[in-house]
Amino acid sequence: MKLLMVAIPNHHFFQWVNQLKDAGYEVYWFDITDGGPKSSKIEWVTQIKGWKLKWDFPFRTQVKKKLPKLYSKIQKVNETDVTNAFKKVLEQIQPDIVHCFEMKLSGLPILPVMSQNKIPLIYSSWGSDVFYYKQHGVNPKKVNTFIKRIDLLISDCKRDVGIIQSLGYRSPFYVLPGNGGLAINAEHIKKTNQRKNIIFKGYQYDVGEAIQIVKALEIVAVNLLKNLTIHCYSADVEVIDYIKQSDVFKLLDYIIYPRHQRLDNKKLLKIMGSSVLHLGNNLSDGMPNALLEAMAMGAFPIQSNPGGATEEVITDGVNGFLIHNPLDFRAIATLIEQALQDEILRAKAQEYNINFINENYKRSILQPTIVQLYQKLKNN
Repeated sequence: MKLLMVAIPNHHFFQWVNQLKDAGYEVYWFDITDGGPKSSKIEWVTQIKGWKLKWDFPFRTQVKKKLPKLYSKIQKVNETDVTNAFKKVLEQIQPDIVHCFEMKLSGLPILPVMSQNKIPLIYSSWGSDVFYYKQHGVNPKKVNTFIKRIDLLISDCKRDVGIIQSLGYRSPFYVLPGNGGLAINAEHIKKTNQRKNIIFKGYQYDVGEAIQIVKALEIVAVNLLKNLTIHCYSADVEVIDYIKQSDVFKLLDYIIYPRHQRLDNKKLLKIMGSSVLHLGNNLSDGMPNALLEAMAMGAFPIQSNPGGATEEVITDGVNGFLIHNPLDFRAIATLIEQALQDEILRAKAQEYNINFINENYKRSILQPTIVQLYQKLKNN
C-alpha cells in the first residue's frame, strides 16, 4: 500500500512516521514547505523535496538577505505553486491514502486537488489549528469544505474531536498523540527529593505566553528557587531578552535553549527527569507533547488549559495544577510556590503520572493501532 504524507519538517511528524517502518507500507513524504535538505530521521521514507524553485539561481541566498523586495518579486515567477506541485506528485505516485498533518499549513493547500478525487484522506489535527483557526485567519468556509473531505480524523485531544464534529464531521476518528507515543528511558527519572531543576517552554510567538511564567518566577519567594537551576527551552527572542534584563534572574541559576537551536529530545527528557516542575503556558494548544513527556519523566506539571484540553490528562490539584488564566502571572506564581512547598503532593503526582503515561501513551503499545488504521481505512 502506498501512503503519501503531507507535512512540514517537524520532529513530531518524523516520530509518527517512524512507527510505520517495517510495517510493509510504501511511504512518501511531500514536504509542503520544501524547506531544507532531506531528513536523516526518516531516511527510509521517499522524501519529495526540491519542487518549489523553478531555478535556484546563483547568489540566491545573498539576494534574499540583502535585497528582500527584489527577491520577493523574483520569487513570484520563480516558485512553483504548491497546488500544481502536489497534483503532479499525486499523479506520479497514485497513493492509496493521503495523510496530512495540520490543517492550515498542510491540509488547506492540498484541498483543491483532493476535492477532485476520492482518494481516502486522513487528517491529523495538531495544536491550535482547530481550536484557534478563526484567530489564525482561516476562512470558516474553507474549514467546512476541508472537514467534509476528511475520511479519517486523528486528534491529539477529545476537545478538537468535539469541535470538528460540531462542524459536521461524521466519519471515524482516533485520539492519539501527535508524535505517535512516547518512548521513555526510566533510568533518567529521578526521585522527588533528588530533583534540582525547574523547566519551562519558552514559546511567546503567536499563542505562547512564556513571559507570564518568567514574571511569575520573579515574584516567587527566592528561598524556594535558590538551590534550583531554571531551564527555559524553545525560547523565543522576546523571552530571552526579558530574562537577560531581569534583575531577579541575575540572582538565579538559569540556562536558556533558544528556539532556533533545537534542543535534542533525549537531552530534554533527561532534564525533565531531574526537574521538580514543568511549566507550560499558552493561549491555545492541543494536547502538548511536552506536557506528556514531562509527566512521563515525573516532573510536576503546571499547565494552561485552553478549551479544556489539558484537563483530559490533569486533574487540578491531584496530578498537577491547571493555569486557568494564562495572563495572570500572580496566580501562576502562587501555583509554583504551592507545588514547591508540597513534596508529598509532588511524590504522589509523580507516581500517578508515570503510570498514567505508560498505560495510555506508551509508543510500543500504540504502534499496532497506528500501523493498522491505514489498512482499516483502505478496507472500508
